Amino acid sequence: MDVAKLMADVNDFVWGPVMLFFLVGTGIFLTIRLKFLPWRNLPYAIKMIVTKKDKSAGDISPFQSLMTALSATVGTGNIVGVSTAMVLGGPGALVWMWISAAFGLSTKYGESVLAVKYRKTNSVGEMAGGPMYAMKYGFGNKMIGSVLAGLFAVFAVGASFGIGNMTQANSIASAFHASLGIDPMIVGIILVACCLAVLVRGIRSIGAVSSVVVPSMAAFYFVTALIVIIVNAAALPAGIAEIFRMAFAPDAVAGGIGGSIVASMLTAMRWGVARGVFSNEAGLGSAPIAAAAAKTDHASRQGYVNMTGTFFDTMIICALTGLVIASSGMLGTIDPATGAPISGANLTIMAFSTVFGEAGKYIVSIALALFAFSTILGWEYYGEKSLEYLISSRKVIVGYRVFFSLIAFVGATQTLDFVWNFSDTMNGLMAIPNLICLLVLNKEIAHECFEYETLVVEKEKHGEEVDLTNMSLNA
Repeated sequence: MDVAKLMADVNDFVWGPVMLFFLVGTGIFLTIRLKFLPWRNLPYAIKMIVTKKDKSAGDISPFQSLMTALSATVGTGNIVGVSTAMVLGGPGALVWMWISAAFGLSTKYGESVLAVKYRKTNSVGEMAGGPMYAMKYGFGNKMIGSVLAGLFAVFAVGASFGIGNMTQANSIASAFHASLGIDPMIVGIILVACCLAVLVRGIRSIGAVSSVVVPSMAAFYFVTALIVIIVNAAALPAGIAEIFRMAFAPDAVAGGIGGSIVASMLTAMRWGVARGVFSNEAGLGSAPIAAAAAKTDHASRQGYVNMTGTFFDTMIICALTGLVIASSGMLGTIDPATGAPISGANLTIMAFSTVFGEAGKYIVSIALALFAFSTILGWEYYGEKSLEYLISSRKVIVGYRVFFSLIAFVGATQTLDFVWNFSDTMNGLMAIPNLICLLVLNKEIAHECFEYETLVVEKEKHGEEVDLTNMSLNA
């Protein structure tokens, strides 16, 4: 039996139409259940990120919590995933990425609320929370809750080594080898050193580094992408029109900006939703683990802060990549060596090169490296907290931090298809218990949402100061 092929088939099934429907369907249900408040309060949530200073219990600031979550979500999917979706699903896939992200706001809000509500303090005084704690302590049937919590934790630890580490390390090494000719072994050694310097000291170190790296890399990518879009502005209206035309085309059609690419609405939907979820992780249950570490006076406050991660990841950064490609005229370019359309990082590099020339590959490589490194940092914390739930030993946790850092060298220097598919499958399997948790505890989410709306949002929108530090709203 071909184990690698079997793993690939399992992975295709896990990330198939049923899973994508489950993910988006849960988001639609929660959006309606919460009376569209996550949508209506998005401007309020964005404003709160930079204006609200909280002195409540927690390990890191709300902003650092968001940056830690964003560090894990803003990764190779924002560069490689978008271009792949636009090749396999046509330009219209970009619209379906946005649609899935819109409903993903409610999913990310709900899972972050539960993570804060059911978080606990561990043996060294740090906050520990996430879907596993919500399942264990929130479910009426404790046995089912404990089983689902254990499964989620196991899947999260497995995913942390692959999707959260080795694939990212491989992307960094490949990018620097292609653009600067640097030996992957050298990249691997430097990567291990950087990881050890940050990860061994725990969440406060990760939060501090992420709060600098994530905004910096996002600003760098935003500015360079915007320059490409402005320079190619003449082609942008036609590109946007084609994106929306192919997003809702009932029959398979060739894209005007996509050259030879043929795609129907169903194809665009499939790849747009899949890559959108893969990029922003709404519904997977990973980001709430970072939300649980935040200093906050109400579960709903951090829920709103963390949900903006989906907005920034997919509606801003992924959108920029998509518009860069759409306006460049490079989509649908055929690779002479393979006869297939060029996709992935190479397509994004070609799009940037229409404006920056040879420097395009350096810009994309640097962005890709920063995005991927930040993902490693964020996913270490996810894996660590999931392992801590399973094994409450500080020696094991410290050992995990060191081993996680060292394994980045393997990712940088080896290409292991089996590992990629296995970890991708673990990543998808995380979503199943998490989505069940969201549906089972939807009344808890709604209660927190409506209570916070009345006691806080309506007052803060009118300029009133609200202090909840002495109120037991989450008891």
